[in-house]
Amino acid sequence: MAEAGNGSPTAVPLYCSYGSPVGVLCDRDAGIVVDQQAKEAASKSSLDCQLEAQTNERRYVCVDCGYRTANKNDLSRHIRKHTGEKPYKCDQCDYSATLKANLERHLLQHTGDKPYMCGECGHRTTQQSALAIHMRTHTGIKPYKCDQCDYSAAQKSNLDSHLANHSDEKPFMCEECGFRTAHRRHLSRHMRTHTAEKPYMCGECEYKTIQKCDLSRHMRTHTGENLYKCGQCDYSAAQKSTLESHLLKHTGEKSYMCGECGYRTTKKSTLTQHMRIHTGIKPHECDKCDYSAAHKSNLDRHLRAEHSDDKPFMCGECGFRAAHRRHLSGHMRSHTAEKPYKCDQCDYSAARKHHLDIHVAKHTGDKPYMCGECEYKATQKSDLSRHMRIHTSEKPYKCGQCDYSSAQKSTLESHLLKHTGEKPYMCGECGYRTTKKSTLTQHMRTHTGIKPYECDKCDYSAAHKSNLDRHLRAEHSDDKPFMCGECGFRAAHRRHLSGHMRSHTAEKPYKCDQCDYSAARKHHLDIHVAKHTGDKPTCVGSMSTRQLKSLTYPDI
Repeated sequence: MAEAGNGSPTAVPLYCSYGSPVGVLCDRDAGIVVDQQAKEAASKSSLDCQLEAQTNERRYVCVDCGYRTANKNDLSRHIRKHTGEKPYKCDQCDYSATLKANLERHLLQHTGDKPYMCGECGHRTTQQSALAIHMRTHTGIKPYKCDQCDYSAAQKSNLDSHLANHSDEKPFMCEECGFRTAHRRHLSRHMRTHTAEKPYMCGECEYKTIQKCDLSRHMRTHTGENLYKCGQCDYSAAQKSTLESHLLKHTGEKSYMCGECGYRTTKKSTLTQHMRIHTGIKPHECDKCDYSAAHKSNLDRHLRAEHSDDKPFMCGECGFRAAHRRHLSGHMRSHTAEKPYKCDQCDYSAARKHHLDIHVAKHTGDKPYMCGECEYKATQKSDLSRHMRIHTSEKPYKCGQCDYSSAQKSTLESHLLKHTGEKPYMCGECGYRTTKKSTLTQHMRTHTGIKPYECDKCDYSAAHKSNLDRHLRAEHSDDKPFMCGECGFRAAHRRHLSGHMRSHTAEKPYKCDQCDYSAARKHHLDIHVAKHTGDKPTCVGSMSTRQLKSLTYPDI
């Protein structure tokens, strides 16, 4: 090149990625590297070099990848991607950064400062770019469009994830289980399921998670921040999915349906849980006994009730202890008789909300939980779960003193009283005792004369539902498939026909162990035995006319 001042044009040099003029050797990692582009440029004429430099606005070139920029500092920052150099160190932890701006953002994690705030909802963030992305939740702007369908996204990362749905290529594979994914970050997240690593920790409590987004959602339980607002009422939610579920209350839409029984719900997760009723899958297992549950909430209740001594909340009236404050609050209403949950259709009130829900279903007739095996319907999910054990024959409640097992906990509790002989429920009128509160309630009707079960076809009423059912079959039903071949008598049940047949055969299988009396029916024997013992096991108000006659005219 000609030197300046001799009348010849002076070339404006190109610069390589290390700041040296093109054509000049530069030192890289203690080795000498010559840029091929520099050699070619040096061989051109001085005028060609000058023209090339004047027309090239991005004269700083990275020799590793061809990146070009007009700013020398930009090139220096870019080179750190290749060298791995991180000159910016945090003085409070081991973090280091390639860029000063990244260190400044990191430092905000130590100070807790979130300088960027949303004017719509008060959401705060450490980065201006994060605030810009957040604002799209209010504006609805989704600038990232899919070129293969109508999908659009507010964030580029969401579009990238979506595009994987159009591609069968999943280059990232887990060596542990063969899981494949289109994204490296998804594989990294998946690997934590094998290592049990949970790097994201809450500073307020002991919560840990494998995903940063889960931690962000969790933190809102501490801050009370509700980002997502309903446009039709004042409702707001910490999570978008919760708002979406709420919006379905306005539309009445239940888009997820069970193919087995027609049950519909607003949530996919609820349908997944519901399907376990049909499949019998119980993924939540107790690590202290053989109990397993279809729902995690049921396992949690089991653990607290059966295996935990930690019940810090105690009732000052009776010593009742509870694992949760809300359970104690519900218990206290048994002392105060407070019933805050009111029915808006009648005068009924309840101490607990789920009791009110059950009551309201009587007004609406709504029974959303349906059995896929038979026509049974229930107002409560727990009732359907108990019912399904009839079909599966599952009996999770085991007696510790014998081989007895039961489908329901209450049935096991009643069975255990047979071992102890205890009958804790006593009638104040006649001294009758029983093992069940429900049985005592039914017994009391013999004293009060209350007959809550009324026939809708005649004036008949009964103290017990079973009596009403028998009345309906006997008096108002034409469905009596069991017929006597001797006399044409018809019965709704096989056992009734069996009892009737003894009138022809004179068979009397029920024998008295104190005399020669025998009977065709067991309850006739029970009435007879009472004459020997003087016991009155059954109150007169519950006896039939035939039974009263047999007591009035004894045959011994």
